[in-house]
Amino acid sequence: MGLYRRKWRNSGGKFITNSHWWMSAMVDGRQICKPTGVINKRTAQQIYDAWRAEISQGQFNLLKKAPKFAEWCERYLKTVDHPNTRKRYEASKENLISFLGDGARLDHISTTRIEQFKQKRRTDKVKAATINRDLRFLAQILKQAERERYLARSPFNLTRFFLNESKDRRKPHILTLEEQEKLLAVTSPRLRVLTVVGVETGMRTGEMLKLQWKDIDLLNDEIQVGRSKTLAGMRAVSISAHCKTELLRWRSLVGPEFSEWAFPNFANRRHPLQRGGRKAWAKALKTAGLPYFPIYHLRHTFASRLTAAGVSPLTIARMLGHSSTQIVPRYAQVMDQNRLDAMKKLEEWKKAAVASHEAAESPSNESTDGMPE
Repeated sequence: MGLYRRKWRNSGGKFITNSHWWMSAMVDGRQICKPTGVINKRTAQQIYDAWRAEISQGQFNLLKKAPKFAEWCERYLKTVDHPNTRKRYEASKENLISFLGDGARLDHISTTRIEQFKQKRRTDKVKAATINRDLRFLAQILKQAERERYLARSPFNLTRFFLNESKDRRKPHILTLEEQEKLLAVTSPRLRVLTVVGVETGMRTGEMLKLQWKDIDLLNDEIQVGRSKTLAGMRAVSISAHCKTELLRWRSLVGPEFSEWAFPNFANRRHPLQRGGRKAWAKALKTAGLPYFPIYHLRHTFASRLTAAGVSPLTIARMLGHSSTQIVPRYAQVMDQNRLDAMKKLEEWKKAAVASHEAAESPSNESTDGMPE
């Protein structure tokens, strides 16, 4: 144990000594050798003394033997509670294993392999958002491996791998008030109330479908969202007069006496939720003469209308159930009417500026004290 210089035989059989100093010590019954990275012995001794101090204080931890990547994925997935999140991670796991191979270990995953995975997925015409979901899953499990000392450092600490999703992201359809009236005129009662709740509260589709009548307080005009994909999503949502009217109408048709769920499965009252509805939604849009867009875009409509009304991003984030304002710009789109109003204000400002400038240079405003008699 101590400092030494490494030696090896060259092709001619002669010993060659490395100019750099190495250090050796016993840690947990194992001999560990590390390079000091210096050629000066005094400096190497200082590095060695500092390393020995770390060992004596228990600050130097040996890495554990890295498990197979597939095994580590399965172990990590057991800690994921939300079924939708687990389902998405399962898909990412399959994508990564098909590229890395069943026998790949955690410590085999390098920055080069991650870049190769990205290039392969892009070659397969996979969207950037899908690739980023796979990369986020990979980043999480590698970070957990780093915490548990299976890795010295995650490759995601060294560089940024995530792709820019803005080019591939589909622009959401913001429902205008005129389009909303056309849509409500042709929808079924159930789809009508879901549409109104969506544009008036900004709730996620899953949050709406999981509502129970006890969560809807029509006396205080409030909905308690207790089942959401995030902790920030568990919130109190205020309802407008229009939304309250539609909920009262729906309650008169399908109230608590029918089912505890606000939007139950009519075929089976014991089933908690009515699944699907995409075909009915697509049919309603076609009947109303509107282009197809997911019902989730009603959430974008709600955020855009709040932005147009001058509501602060922080308030919009809280109403949407977000923990920060970073994602609000993705939901809040500038509507056409706002663009027209902005251009009108710009033209009015230009006219006022020109008039003010002309008035300042008008001869009538010049002093007559210096004029000849």
